[in-house]
Amino acid sequence: MTHSSNDSQNPNNTLIVGGTGKTGSRIVERLTAAGVPVRIGSRTGTPNFDWLDSTTWGPVLEGMANIYISFYPDLALPGTTDIIRAFTAQAVRSGAQRFVLISGRGESEAQACEKIVQQAGVKWTILRVSWFCQNFSEGFMKDMVLNGAVTLPPGAVKEPFIDIDDIADAAVVALTEQGHSGKIYEMTGPQLLTMTEAVAVISDITGKEIQYIQISPDDLMTGLKQQGLPAPLVSLYHYLFTTVLDGRNAQLTDGVKQILGRDPRSFETYTQAAAAAGAWG
Repeated sequence: MTHSSNDSQNPNNTLIVGGTGKTGSRIVERLTAAGVPVRIGSRTGTPNFDWLDSTTWGPVLEGMANIYISFYPDLALPGTTDIIRAFTAQAVRSGAQRFVLISGRGESEAQACEKIVQQAGVKWTILRVSWFCQNFSEGFMKDMVLNGAVTLPPGAVKEPFIDIDDIADAAVVALTEQGHSGKIYEMTGPQLLTMTEAVAVISDITGKEIQYIQISPDDLMTGLKQQGLPAPLVSLYHYLFTTVLDGRNAQLTDGVKQILGRDPRSFETYTQAAAAAGAWG
């Protein structure tokens, strides 16, 4: 006799979409340590998962009650709403009970995706987050730091950089505990920093000479293309640096405290931990 996935579903079964990514890998680590049954949704996973190939979704969704949704490379990409709508509908049909979505601040396309998740008919929590501290140590800006010059368009705009470890802690709480359904947590770090100030902190803590150089968005595009970045990523970064980093997000929120009951980690704390872990050699 065959059981549908709903019959044999463990209410703790948790799918981490993007489980090898910056936030996903940390969430997988925490859930696994806590004994939660986890499945990793990634192109290298088994079964493999690809956002752009809906035929891969079914096997990964089977038997999964809780789903962490991280869309790569960013919810702000044009056309993402259609993918999120199709994915959440299929997940609900498959027996999903709860969604936790990581979203971006000040991105209209991301907010449209949030609405789709909210209207899917199951429990949901939104983690709407600011720029990752880890972009300096794990993202495309790492090479810039290593080369001694972070060259980007934003000038004196301030951003409340958030430590991904805070996001991972929040996601674990939202995926495993009651009381977070129907909530949007807007999460920022504890201080507003310009790129110049952030780079100065890294320079100070690492003892490396690193400077921040403001360049035009066109120069950024050219540089990223020369690095071999795919066109959609190049236009995404252009959008993020010219639109999202225009000052619209230059305020702090208490989302971390709301969900975790503690203050967010500071940029200094992040930098010290990253340096100690050998992020910059």
